[in-house]
Amino acid sequence: MTPVPPEIPPASPGRRHWLRGALASALPTWGLPGAAAPGPLVVGGLPVTCNLTLPVACAARAAANKASGSTALQFEYSKYNGWPEIKESLMTGRIQAAYMLAPLVMDLADKRIPVKIVSLGHRSGAVIMVRTDSTFRKFRDLAGKRIAIPSRFAVDFLFLRKMLAQEGMGPKDVQIVEMPPPDMPAALYAKAVDGYCTGEPFGAAAQRAGYARPLRMTRDEWRNYICCVLTVREELIKDNRPLVQNLVDHVQGAGNWLDSQPAHREKAIQIAAGRKFFNQDPAILRFVMENPTDRVTYGDLRMIRAEFDELMQLSLEAGTLKSPVAYEKYVDESFVKAAKAAAIQL
Repeated sequence: MTPVPPEIPPASPGRRHWLRGALASALPTWGLPGAAAPGPLVVGGLPVTCNLTLPVACAARAAANKASGSTALQFEYSKYNGWPEIKESLMTGRIQAAYMLAPLVMDLADKRIPVKIVSLGHRSGAVIMVRTDSTFRKFRDLAGKRIAIPSRFAVDFLFLRKMLAQEGMGPKDVQIVEMPPPDMPAALYAKAVDGYCTGEPFGAAAQRAGYARPLRMTRDEWRNYICCVLTVREELIKDNRPLVQNLVDHVQGAGNWLDSQPAHREKAIQIAAGRKFFNQDPAILRFVMENPTDRVTYGDLRMIRAEFDELMQLSLEAGTLKSPVAYEKYVDESFVKAAKAAAIQL
């Protein structure tokens, strides 16, 4: 029986939240006594399991609010289809917080866009997929083939470069195409590309459907891999540090919670699969969580300067950064240092 591609609903670009984001920029009064609450802090993200701590954090904050009867602190997930859309929204202030690609934040900060990384979102979680019926076993076999990546600023691209370099190859030896992650499984099925490198669940979706297999996983090749980082605009830090701290506390708590028990991951799958968040088949998310269990990890969200320095060096070599960027220019680690991981009650 011929495998068929899974139906993955396209992620909406989240532009319906632009007005709310603009209002939030104009009303920097969250949490101040006597101030009218302007509504939830909208946090942008992609429907990828590297972003799974975000739906958990949002759901946990909502549950805590319901239990206490307070709405002083609220987070709302806004789903985007690709990194360019999130970048645009964050640059223009339509949203004030998002999960972003770490090298892209470095570039934005270097270009004086007022953004800072305040927490990691995950570890590992990227795969390089090829068709099951292909003869590809090593990267030399991919010479001249079309390989999709989410963005040249994506750490997925750096992962692909590392794997090519192991066999004395470079990006010029393959055809690189940029593509939103949700489009990649169907493109591989239709043979529009010969392989793709991205975050989950878009590798697992094709693998579970039977027509793709991993050529390499970061869990095997790059254990300290980081990609998606919680990024906020500097005016939000200036105007409402307690709100940013609470968000970081919930992201850190979500990471600990996800890795502490399999039952917690199952609960997270049910939350993230819903229309309010990823709007995906829970079976695909479950496949990611179980095949193998450390395909993506969340418990170690430490901000380690040396790891960011490594990403920066790799980005310089890739040409996506033109010059080194000081760590303090794109990172505010004060929130992680002060973090008290929130208790996740879900």
